[in-house]
Amino acid sequence: MPGKVLLLTLKTFSATGGIEKVSRIMGKALYERSVEQDGYFEICSMYDKQTDAVDNPYFPAENFRGFGIRKLSFIRAMVAAGIKKDVVMLSHINLLLIGWLIKKISPKTKIILLAHGIEVWYKFNTRTRVMLNACDHIIAVSKFTKNRIVDVHGFNESKCSVLNNCLDPFLPLPSVKFKYQALLKKYGFSETDCILMTLTRMSSKERYKGYDKVIEAIAALKNKQNNIKYLVAGSYDKQEKDFLDKLISRLNLQDNIVLAGFIKDEELENHFAMSDIYVMPSQKEGFGIVFIEAMYYGLPVIAGNVDGSVDALLNGQLGQLVNPDST
Repeated sequence: MPGKVLLLTLKTFSATGGIEKVSRIMGKALYERSVEQDGYFEICSMYDKQTDAVDNPYFPAENFRGFGIRKLSFIRAMVAAGIKKDVVMLSHINLLLIGWLIKKISPKTKIILLAHGIEVWYKFNTRTRVMLNACDHIIAVSKFTKNRIVDVHGFNESKCSVLNNCLDPFLPLPSVKFKYQALLKKYGFSETDCILMTLTRMSSKERYKGYDKVIEAIAALKNKQNNIKYLVAGSYDKQEKDFLDKLISRLNLQDNIVLAGFIKDEELENHFAMSDIYVMPSQKEGFGIVFIEAMYYGLPVIAGNVDGSVDALLNGQLGQLVNPDST
């Protein structure tokens, strides 16, 4: 990648989702490349504060600018900076306006969009399509996402490539001796239980991860194997929590299902170690970094067969792909 590179993000350090994780890893790779090639690299975030980058392990804090939700200041500054760069990378479709403005003022600047999943799968309005077609290249996280971009938006296939997500280089190494006995006690599990795990954000507006289908499947299996436990980890909104509580109660699975809530990164290793299977039969996953994280910690994985999860599991070579609608 040539000379001066600018990476734009919505959030890099102030959130813990998959897109933020990709932004941090991409920032690390681009910074290291700039050092190797004696180039220039800067990463700027619309929502992060400047102090969010202090002591981060991915790249020097001086290569980062955070605008703390000052959207207009961010847009003005990024257009002014972008027209002086060789390449501007947009980490999310919601940054497309900035890329389009840069391209209008400086046609020689290459605009590259990172496409993750559901945000680019469906038809755009005319204005967004025009801005999308101004991109010089789109990097999709999976073949599924690439195919959606080409089929739905008519984007030139030769200008769209696939770069699968990767593990965070700072993910802790799997320990020889795991310390999860305290977790078993915390969740009311035992050593003889078969523990399934899902790690995801639970939202009433994005109910496509498949955890409700897993709960229904456990209800069907309970009489045959009563030691099945299911740990559903991740933040949730009140409406989704109420929905899941009612589902669990209706199926009489209060002793089998635990909604663990948000889990800190440093606690994930032992949660994976405690579990026997990672399962998330999603229908709208762009890729699913969590699948490869679960495999990294030694868990067999079950995923859906209708979205980007297929890439994460190498078409079923690395885990079991299932119909997410079949329980």
